[in-house]
Amino acid sequence: MRSGNCTAEETGGSAVNGHASGRNVPDGQNPDARSAKPSVNLMEVCGTHTMSIAKAGIKRILPENIRLLSGPGCPVCVTPADVIDQILKLSSRQDIMITTYGDMFRVPGSARGDNLARRKALGAGVEMVYSPVDAIRIAKENPALQVVFLGIGFETTAPGTAAAILLAKEEKVMNFSVLSLLKTVEPALRALMADPDFNVQGFLCPGHVATIIGEEGFRYLPEEFRMPAVISGFEPEDIILSVRNLMRQIRSGEPRLENEYTRAVAPEGNPNALEIMRKCFEPCDALWRGLGLIPKSGLGIRKEYGEYDAARRFDIIFPEQETETACRCGEVIQGKLDPVKCPLFGTACTPDDPVGPCMVSSEGACAAAFKYGSAE
Repeated sequence: MRSGNCTAEETGGSAVNGHASGRNVPDGQNPDARSAKPSVNLMEVCGTHTMSIAKAGIKRILPENIRLLSGPGCPVCVTPADVIDQILKLSSRQDIMITTYGDMFRVPGSARGDNLARRKALGAGVEMVYSPVDAIRIAKENPALQVVFLGIGFETTAPGTAAAILLAKEEKVMNFSVLSLLKTVEPALRALMADPDFNVQGFLCPGHVATIIGEEGFRYLPEEFRMPAVISGFEPEDIILSVRNLMRQIRSGEPRLENEYTRAVAPEGNPNALEIMRKCFEPCDALWRGLGLIPKSGLGIRKEYGEYDAARRFDIIFPEQETETACRCGEVIQGKLDPVKCPLFGTACTPDDPVGPCMVSSEGACAAAFKYGSAE
């Protein structure tokens, strides 16, 4: 695969967004300097991409000057410890049962070792579910309990959560509610690119999110920021082809949006899913790990469905600032720190005893590097 179209030669010329320059080296300089290729950073914005890249060893077969960085594409990883603390506080109530996906069970709050798995072991009402509809079933079976579903994810999982709210309202299940931790991808990418230290020359856009929001949901990258972008599938072949296409854009100096994942992503996305999201949710400010408070980056439950909003029902106030902890996941998901270069990696922080969510989640960059190794 190394000798395919995605070679070091693809990086010649000048990068389209000014971070990687292909300037000619004046005569008389070191010949090695003349032959050197500029470094190019490409960022994937999906935890499934992160795991696929690590499992297939893609970083090891790319030319040395092409680096793949993990962005804020893991929903669990971008959830700050302060928000986890609010969830843990809620779980201490005798009349409440927390229902959530498995990845959330072992995400620590600000106190190391305190997580939903520990709370469950101590007798708290915490159950793992595979969908929000499972949480509705649990609510029906336990009418004396208030069943709270942790709605976490991006545009991919938001329609399913919205559908559950509509179902609960239709069936008048009044002891069910959703704590919406849902976020949207575009505001986070805009926040990344606004950072003066941002050093990425192209994006591997998340295929799962694109199945919902469509190609049009990423059009702003080349049109506003002159940023090469490819919507990518998840097989190793998809990712390598997408990297090749990004490098061709960078070399040509002609940024555009390409859809490599045409077998699943339509230009307009999924209109039915988008409509159900708009019906139940509205944009709200949300706190992201490492990125801070990003305006209009979350999905809050509309007042028409306020009786199913756990934040309203239980007077939960989300923080607007992130408390500093020893965990450096915030730097990892901004592409500023390779997981293996974190001083806690593999010593103080392991999958069995994680300090932060990037080591816990099945989509976390630290968990991927620990399980499959790193090219660094």
